[in-house]
Amino acid sequence: MSTLNLHHLRLFRAVAREGTLTGAARLLNLSQSALSTQIRALEARLGHELFERRGRGLVLTEAGRIALDHAEAIFRTADDLVATLRERRASRQALRVGALSTLSRNFQIGFIAPFLARDDVEVVLRSGPQAQLLAGLEALALDVVLTNHPPAQDALSRHLVNRLAEQPVSLIGPPELRGQPLRVLLESRPLILPTAESPLRAGFDALLESFSIVPRILAEADDMAMLRLLARSGAGLAVVPPIVVQDELASGRLAELARLDGLTETFYAVTLRRRFPNPLVREALEAAEALAGRAKPASGQADSGADASGKPKEKLE
Repeated sequence: MSTLNLHHLRLFRAVAREGTLTGAARLLNLSQSALSTQIRALEARLGHELFERRGRGLVLTEAGRIALDHAEAIFRTADDLVATLRERRASRQALRVGALSTLSRNFQIGFIAPFLARDDVEVVLRSGPQAQLLAGLEALALDVVLTNHPPAQDALSRHLVNRLAEQPVSLIGPPELRGQPLRVLLESRPLILPTAESPLRAGFDALLESFSIVPRILAEADDMAMLRLLARSGAGLAVVPPIVVQDELASGRLAELARLDGLTETFYAVTLRRRFPNPLVREALEAAEALAGRAKPASGQADSGADASGKPKEKLE
């Protein structure tokens, strides 16, 4: 039994993508007759016609669609192999991280922190919209994508969604406002909020509805870095995860005035099902999971914020 000619398969993929022999022949720098001969040889080998003519173009038959799916998988695996082995030959490994442009910078830094002091690792960090980042993951230009919006999953999805951490959400503001009830703060102070498209905003709006409060909204932003800057301005109280303003909380410039019970932000790392995954990704995921485990309060131990009633919680000694 003869083996499948991968050259024929590559030519077939080009025709399927272009939709015409003429366009594919021009792209491949082949004569149209030579390309047609190669496609017929592949069809003979598989025992099925792969295209049917519609007008001036070619469309895939059912067998052609099946063949194209397998061809794409074969060439993705080949690209994966070349990229992985090329990295392993190098003296330094690269960890290519994509991050949603609106994601907390502090969370991003925490994720890559274990590699910043290593001489054998180069970290490449790119930000952008989620669709662009996932396309980079599919093209093997990225090893992992950090997001707070997990992509939709179905039976054909190649994405692996790793839940890294769940952060509480708090009302953040000047330290002199500590101790005031949550209702008083929400009714009397202008607010800095995530935009309406944010999952956090939906939960916060429900909280306001339960209190029958019409808020005074000072500003809205979809970028956690901008929310941090607005919180630092002192012009209003910000609804954000404390990790976003961890430096300001540590220095005393801002304070966690109330923990908003029931509101959380979840961070995810999206990877791809790869036959030869970058080993640094597993190291990064394990380090992030270990950090999240250390940060989680022990059973029965209170956190340092206030509950939804606005009363500060007491720390257990």
